[in-house]
Formats: sequence, structure tokens, C-alpha cells
Amino acid sequence: MSAKNILMIAQKRKIEALRMATGLTLLDDAVSVLVCGALEDSADASEQLEALDFSDVPVVQLDNPADIPNAMAKAISQADMVYIL
Repeated sequence: MSAKNILMIAQKRKIEALRMATGLTLLDDAVSVLVCGALEDSADASEQLEALDFSDVPVVQLDNPADIPNAMAKAISQADMVYIL
């Protein structure tokens, strides 16, 4: 079975999306994260971002709402599986 490219899009439940992406790193699949909007400055967010960084998971944060549709479309077109939270 070949490895999949998994995309996690964090829209509303951002910390939970980061947590899920961290869990997905246990598989042999490539995981990437797209964060739409600001990410809260909290210990939970820092912990999950640190775990994703340790696992070499690319996290792209889009703060400008005008950039979100194009970035999301491009990322989705390159993914085999997409989770949106």
C-alpha cells in the first residue's frame, strides 16, 4: 500500500485539528496542515505546533482571509485525503 498525502485544514476547531494532525503522524503517510486565520496563543497550541515541528509536518498559517480560497484549493488538489475542522 502506498503512502497517502493527508491534509488537515484547521478552520474553526484549530487546536483539535492540530491534535488530530499530530496523531496522523503515527501512520506512514505524509501530513500537512493549513490553518485558516489566527491561531490562539496558548500552551495547547504551542504543544501541538512543537509536536508537528518535531515530526517535520509543514504547517501553513494564513492570516489574510483573501489568501485562504486559493491556498485551500491548491492544497486540496494535491492531497489524497482531506480533513476539515
